[in-house]
Amino acid sequence: MSGRTPARACPERTCVGCRERAAKSDLLRIVAVEGACVPDHRGTLPGRGAYLHPASVCLGLAVRRRAFPRAFKVPGPLETAELAELFDQQNQ
Repeated sequence: MSGRTPARACPERTCVGCRERAAKSDLLRIVAVEGACVPDHRGTLPGRGAYLHPASVCLGLAVRRRAFPRAFKVPGPLETAELAELFDQQNQ
């Protein structure tokens, strides 16, 4: 036996808000574009990405902990209004 499992392994990422590991498909990729956090639904935008559960709770935790500037390695705060608006629309 080769030791390989018949099922493919699912890549995991850590949510920058709650710090819990989850399947990559369950998280939303966020990219920093010109000083703002932008959702990357297709996962194809260039640059460093951070992963977040698509929930207002995790977004609030990430903003409070200043996780986005640390994850993107940029100085100063980033605009998260677009993410908050997106999550509010999903919850309605």
